[in-house]
Formats: sequence, structure tokens, C-alpha cells
Amino acid sequence: MSFISNAVSADAPFDAIDDLPLLETEAIPPRIAAALQAMREGRPVVLQDDHDREDEADLVCAAQNLTNETMALFIRECSGIVCLCLSDEKVRALELPPMVSHNESRNRTAFTVSIEARDGVSTGVSAADRVTTIRAAIAADAKPEHIVRPGHVFPLRAQPGGVLTRRGHTEGTVDLAALAGLEPAGVLCELMNPDGTMARGQQVDDFARLHNLPMLTIAELVEFRESLALARERNAELV
Repeated sequence: MSFISNAVSADAPFDAIDDLPLLETEAIPPRIAAALQAMREGRPVVLQDDHDREDEADLVCAAQNLTNETMALFIRECSGIVCLCLSDEKVRALELPPMVSHNESRNRTAFTVSIEARDGVSTGVSAADRVTTIRAAIAADAKPEHIVRPGHVFPLRAQPGGVLTRRGHTEGTVDLAALAGLEPAGVLCELMNPDGTMARGQQVDDFARLHNLPMLTIAELVEFRESLALARERNAELV
């Protein structure tokens, strides 16, 4: 029996989703399995990127299962800049333009204009309001007129190909949601220390242990995605 659900949206950002049933439970590394289960349950995952990149950890969660309580945790323990990671297809469907015409940021983080739900929010700042905005944006029937700009949620456009194309938190978050059999959309926020510095190393480990959250690195996710590609190739040879 496959550990990963087949119910992955066609909007998912990588081709390997068609081959998820090829991998049986025992083929999935424990840390990957724990992260996927957390995504399904609406719990955050601590996702770390490469040491030679940002060398930071983000709390990430599947947008589909986001709760007010999890959003409050993001606001309280992280930078407060809550980002909604979306596939390129979803960004196009919502007609979200880039935040700037020429992206000069070091890692080319693909911010779009910020958004707010058109209905059901007050100032847009509270945890509940931000969750309402995210739900409005990721709804299957979401249209550009369902959101307004600017707002207090910051969408990020994931590169097609996911972490195999760009080893970023944006792509990692969307990949995890899709691999978990959920809508390919997720929420992230950078983990910080109480003194306002970025959490790194042992500080990240301590936070994850305190809140009983699974940890995963982008490198592990890349390796897993590559194993899916190999499984697809092996399966194709048998056809």
C-alpha cells in the first residue's frame, strides 16, 4: 500500500506526482514521512535550507489545513511576514503580478503583490483574517475578484519543477503539500529567536523539540524528489 495519497491536484508543480504510488511505505525516509504526515494533519514542519544559501529555517504548513492556531504560532514565533506559496498556475489564475518588474533580491524570491480577502476580514492583520485571506486565494473556484491588493498576506510564486529547479523554501513548501496529497499551496514564515535574530543551528533544533515539530532540510527533499524520478525511469523500462 502506498504511503502517499494519489489525490494530488493536477496543479502540482512537478511531473513525478504521477509516480507516487510506485513508492511503498518502507521506501520513504522517516523524516520525509513525518513531514508529510504533519502537513496532512495541519501541523507545521520546520524546513531548513542549505547552509550556503539563506541558512535559515522556516515554519511551513499546508495551506489547505491551516488553522487560526497555527497562524497565531507563525505570527508569535516567526518574523510576522506570512507568505503564501503558490504554483505558477495558481498565480496566473489569480492574475497576481510580481511585486517588482525587476527582481534584484539575492535569491530571486518571487514575491507577487500582497493580498487580502475581499470579504470576511476586518483589518486583515489578525490570525483569523490572514487565514481567511489564504483560504480565499487557494479555493478551487478562486478568481481575481475574490481578493484585493495590497494586503497582509504575501504570495510567493514557486518555480515549475519545485526544489529540483530552485532549492528554496517556496518550492519546498509547495512540493511538500503536493507530496502529501494536498492542494499544492503552503504557508511559510521565517523562524526567529526572541531577541529578533534569525534562528539557526541548535536554536532551530531546540524550537522543534519544544513544540514537537518534525524537521526536514531542502537537501533531503531534493534527494527524495530525485528518487521519485529514478522510480519513474525504472517503471518506464518495465512497460
